[in-house]
Parts: sequence; structure tokens; C-alpha cells
Amino acid sequence: MNSNLTQWDPFSDLRKTMDSLFDQGFSRPWRLMTPWDHNAEVGLPVDIWETDEAIVLKGALPGIDPEQVDINVTNDVLTIKAENTSDGIGEQVKFYRRELSPASLSRSFGLPVPVDADKAEARYQHGMLYLTLPKAEVARPKQIRIGASNGHTLA
Repeated sequence: MNSNLTQWDPFSDLRKTMDSLFDQGFSRPWRLMTPWDHNAEVGLPVDIWETDEAIVLKGALPGIDPEQVDINVTNDVLTIKAENTSDGIGEQVKFYRRELSPASLSRSFGLPVPVDADKAEARYQHGMLYLTLPKAEVARPKQIRIGASNGHTLA
């Protein structure tokens, strides 16, 4: 019998890959990030919540000209796109670190309920986008009141 045989472990490679991901990803999270490319699309951080009347979004768009922001709703999907085309810094400088380069920002969100996009309100203040999307009438909660009893019972 050959003593050089090794028992095969089908999860060995997966375990090594996961260990590497956790070691490098959590101790050095920047290794998971792609380098900033001025043509790259990046996501914008948002908070989204729901009230009885609307879906509300607060998103960070620092340094973005509000005229360069495109917001639309199609088939219950909200899409926000923004272009940061110039940062005013010439091409003649040598950067040591560049994380604020011009970029295209884009983010889409499935909406949990139908909204009335025609009545949406957006404002931009201090680098923050505030968006209120009123719920469509069919999505708003309806309160049903119990009427006065006239002696009829339900069968």
C-alpha cells in the first residue's frame, strides 16, 4: 500500500479563499476597494425611510452641482445619477492621494410601494439631497370607520 496518498478535502480551496478574504478584507479593507478612476461610477450613500404618506431619501452628494443631478422613477425603481465633471484642479499637479476625483455617481433603488412621481419634491442643501416621493393613492393606508349600528347583524 502506498503511504503517500492524501485524503481529498473538497472544501480545502474554498476554506483557503475565505480565510484569505477575511484576513485581507477585514484587517485591510482598502484592498477590497477598486482604485478611483475619474470615469468610474460609484455609489452614493443614502438613508431611505417610509412614512404613511411618502418614501423619503437623504443622500450625500458633496461637491456636486445640483444641475448635474438626474432623478427619475420608472416602474417603481428610483434612479439617481450625478456627474462631477470638474474639481477645478489642473492636470499639471502630482497627486499623492486622490479620493475626491471627478466621477459619475449612480444608484438605483427598488421602491417598496408605488409612488406619485409627479408630486415628488427634491432639494439640495450643504451637499445633501433630500427627496420626498409621495405614495400613490393606492399605496396609502386607508382607515375604515365602523358606522353606527342600525340593528342589522352580519350573517
